[in-house]
Amino acid sequence: MTGPAKPQMASDAFRLGMRRLAGAVCLVTTSENRQDAGLVATAVSSVSAEPPTLLVCVNRSASAWPVIERFGVFCVSVLGHAALPLVGQFSAPDRRDERFSTGSWQRLGGGAPVPEGALAVFDCAVAQIVPWHSHAIILGAVREVTLTEGADVPLLYMDRGFHRLAALPA
Repeated sequence: MTGPAKPQMASDAFRLGMRRLAGAVCLVTTSENRQDAGLVATAVSSVSAEPPTLLVCVNRSASAWPVIERFGVFCVSVLGHAALPLVGQFSAPDRRDERFSTGSWQRLGGGAPVPEGALAVFDCAVAQIVPWHSHAIILGAVREVTLTEGADVPLLYMDRGFHRLAALPA
């Protein structure tokens, strides 16, 4: 094990360390006047159950960011392994116009589009935004939760690659 990073290496060491942290792959979607926007996120976390609140970190250079900020509504869809092609569409800036062109989509109460077959969907209203350097930390008040019965296993991202969660023998 190596020692602590020197200040000039801290950012690189941080990135290398974060590659070892597996995260669930989620779509964060929103819509304003039927102008749909979305992004892939792994920086999603539960904050509290009472009241139900999620935390989502969004790069403020993302095309969906200004829509979330203006409209104040978003959905977080937890994706399964079968949604991997959708992740490609939402990860490539040059495919922005294709993001909602394939697959089946539905809209929840807040109006944001959600992909059919997502393991879980959290329909949220923005409760608070904390700007933090290049990102916005968004606290979302969860207004509705939709679960898919018999859903796929969660899609994980770690060390620059996608992984499937597998149960360990008991």
